[in-house]
Amino acid sequence: MIPLLVIGLVSILGQAVLLRELIVAFYGIDLIYTLALGIWLLWTAVGAVIGRRRLRPSLAWTHGLFFLFSLFLPADVVFVRSIRTLFSEIPGAYLPFADQVLAMSAALLPIGLLSGLTFQWAAKLYVARGRTLAAAYAIESAGGLAGGLCATLFLKFGVQNLTISVLCSLFALAAAWCARGTGSRWFRAAVAGATLLMLALVWRAGPVDRALTGWTHPYLLASQDTPYCRVTVTQQGGQIAVYENDALSFETEGTDAEVFVHMAALAHPRPERVLILGGGIEGTVREILKHAPAQVDYVELNPALLGMVVPHLPPDLQEPLRAVSVRVSVADARRFLNKAAGYDLILIGMPEPASGEANRFYTLEFFKQCSSHLDPDGILAFRLRSGENRWTPQQTARAVSIYLALKEALPEIQVLPGETNIFLASRQPLPKDLDLLASRFEARGIVARLASKPYIRYVYTNNRFAQIAHLLETGKAPLNTDVQPICYQYTLMIWLSQFYPSLTAADLSFLASWISYRRPFLWVSALMVSALFLLSRRRQSWRRALLVCVAGFVGMVLETLLVLHYQVKSGVLFQDIGVLLMSFMAGLALGALATDRWIFGRARRMPLWYGPVLIGGFVVLGLFTSVGIGWSSMAGLAETTGLLFATGFLVAAVFAYASLEGVRDQREVVAPLYAADLVGGCLGSLGSSLLLIPIAGLVATAALMAPLALLSMLLLKVRHAPFE
Repeated sequence: MIPLLVIGLVSILGQAVLLRELIVAFYGIDLIYTLALGIWLLWTAVGAVIGRRRLRPSLAWTHGLFFLFSLFLPADVVFVRSIRTLFSEIPGAYLPFADQVLAMSAALLPIGLLSGLTFQWAAKLYVARGRTLAAAYAIESAGGLAGGLCATLFLKFGVQNLTISVLCSLFALAAAWCARGTGSRWFRAAVAGATLLMLALVWRAGPVDRALTGWTHPYLLASQDTPYCRVTVTQQGGQIAVYENDALSFETEGTDAEVFVHMAALAHPRPERVLILGGGIEGTVREILKHAPAQVDYVELNPALLGMVVPHLPPDLQEPLRAVSVRVSVADARRFLNKAAGYDLILIGMPEPASGEANRFYTLEFFKQCSSHLDPDGILAFRLRSGENRWTPQQTARAVSIYLALKEALPEIQVLPGETNIFLASRQPLPKDLDLLASRFEARGIVARLASKPYIRYVYTNNRFAQIAHLLETGKAPLNTDVQPICYQYTLMIWLSQFYPSLTAADLSFLASWISYRRPFLWVSALMVSALFLLSRRRQSWRRALLVCVAGFVGMVLETLLVLHYQVKSGVLFQDIGVLLMSFMAGLALGALATDRWIFGRARRMPLWYGPVLIGGFVVLGLFTSVGIGWSSMAGLAETTGLLFATGFLVAAVFAYASLEGVRDQREVVAPLYAADLVGGCLGSLGSSLLLIPIAGLVATAALMAPLALLSMLLLKVRHAPFE
């Protein structure tokens, strides 16, 4: 039992460690996280089927796998942090995309294989004592719950990622140490030596962590893993640079903040009350104070940016944050807006919409929320990067998608051109009179390096000003909303075009007409999937594996939907996300245990009604989730937690059902079913994040899970199956 519990704990905790390191190594791109999770699940599935015909693994060798895990995890962290140094000659440059995928695969290979193989062997040893695979799965899921809890609490209390990896290794070594009655003297000595090494690393984790970070940041001042990202501060000469997940957030010699603030504030006759949502420490607060507002509310999500970065900033950026008229709040922007007052000017300093989390600040619902807190002549402003002289089809579609959402909330819009375009929106017409803007600039006594009266004239008389306005008015793209976050799909395509230039000519506007073509597409897809299910009925082992794979797929899709919807509607508070993910793991543990003990255990056979009830549960859950998201009636923590628990319960219950129905020797189904569960989760993660949610939206994706689950009825037996 202990090995199963520990493998669940160290697998989830080790997964969290490596995924965090990889997303930093590749500059925080959301696609990297999705691909890395898929690769992790795939390697774990491969590990689960290695030597699957071996039904009697050695207990000593099983404990030896924990020992190898303990060594490989910190080594993998070191490898990931050295990827850019080893494979790139240009500091700060992206590796070729294929190299990124290969590097991720290499980093995740040893830990993924060890996780899958260790569960396979531990489960076979467990069921050899007369227990069931369902019970083994429940214990491993309980360990995963503990691992998720550790991952959440460690970061919440400031434990750094390198230290977490070493602590995870110590957990694995504790499991290996349990083999002292079966392992050799040399093995016990190796475990003891590794334990001493890990304890020494915990003691000296700070200097080691700093040295490893210094490989890619030679002028390092400070670095800290936070619940939201890794924040790094460097200094060269008099310039301070701040990185989030190793992507440059801002540097103190830049002029982006002054251009953004002054071009927005000058459009208002007198901004008295100003709200800044993110990005205040880069100079936004300093520049807005030059317009002498009566009150400035600055909202920042990540407290580490204030507590860690601000002390390293020059005085001209620190002092404005302590001004009497400035109120700094640590909160999620959308939650803050729920109780905010009216403002003359709202400045949005959020990251690009490259993920579901960031996309929530560029949707119709968010713009309407901002509009409700603007005074009648108030102005909303935000920035969006693109080409200065030419927009690719993806850049155009992304801008149009956001523009259409913005126009439904605030009808008067101006887009000021540049490498970073500034969007201004209001209910009232926005000024274009250059003399008026120049007089406001002079009357307010603005002193800036780039923003000036000649610069204002250049922006408004640039031929790109009229071209962009025409392009946005005539362009076609799906409206970017909370439930159909199409915008971050365009952002990912823009990022991929850096590696494959031919993609810059790809026109994704056909996504706007996807609804028109979805019926034939759905019919063809349904026929192909139905044929696969019917073919799988020919062999009981195929039918069993496909049933588990479908459950894993549907469960991962619904989990992704529910977490994303909660983030969009209720905020991105890290501790909430930890609770949500742990509720899913708790559902897994209880679903497998309940099926084993209460359904199968009473009569030592599986009731005929149980399979259809589980499939019906998935159908109801998919439809209920679709309706709830569409009506926005279940965005609260309690509702989302309950639905995630139900999702996990059904996934594990189907796994347990498949492992118990008609199976004579539980050891024979350990490898194929566990691998099928992981493959389904892998496909669900990639499919939902990269295809279904961006194109079909949250509501349609949830609804699609109902007919897919219903097809699984073809995989059920209508009468009791004989033992294989």
